Amino acid sequence: MKKIVILLLLLSASLQASEFNHEIVSSLIERTKHDVIYDGSYIAINYPNGDVPSEIGVCTDVIIRAYRALGTDLQKLVHEDMKSHFSLYPSKRIWGLSSTDKNIDHRRVPNLQTFFARHGESFKVTGNKSDYSTGDIVTWMLPGNLPHIGMVIDKVDPITGNPLIVHNIGLGPKVEDMIFEYKITGHYRFVPMQYNK
Repeated sequence: MKKIVILLLLLSASLQASEFNHEIVSSLIERTKHDVIYDGSYIAINYPNGDVPSEIGVCTDVIIRAYRALGTDLQKLVHEDMKSHFSLYPSKRIWGLSSTDKNIDHRRVPNLQTFFARHGESFKVTGNKSDYSTGDIVTWMLPGNLPHIGMVIDKVDPITGNPLIVHNIGLGPKVEDMIFEYKITGHYRFVPMQYNK
């Protein structure tokens, strides 16, 4: 009986992961259909579920908007976690801040890295393409010490076999084979609670 319960739990977890993977990939692909000018200007936005104007955005906005389409508001989640655990986030060290800012905190890669490490899964950074799965979040450091973020989808490049990434590196949300083009600084997975029932 115990083995049957364990098998049922494993099957349930697998189905939930499959549902999340399908929905996050659909949401990410939908993002690539939008014309978005790369603009990371500071803008006051609503809270919760606030967003900058739809015609602008940066790499973090791809992730934020993809999760929002699934009913998960990273603005609210990051703000609440930072409010309770501000010292664990790099806002003071990097930007010299002494309190949270719900307009911008969730739009900063280092803050998302901290949030995903705290509330999702963190994986070892490797150069092995088979270690990166659909729905995984990857962060990089671009030349000039610019942090970047994107997500793995369910397709691979036919030539390299590398998992394809949806990200915005300056020309709007795109699907590209770029996972190993820059130094990887983080590898995470964040499955919202509604998929963990």
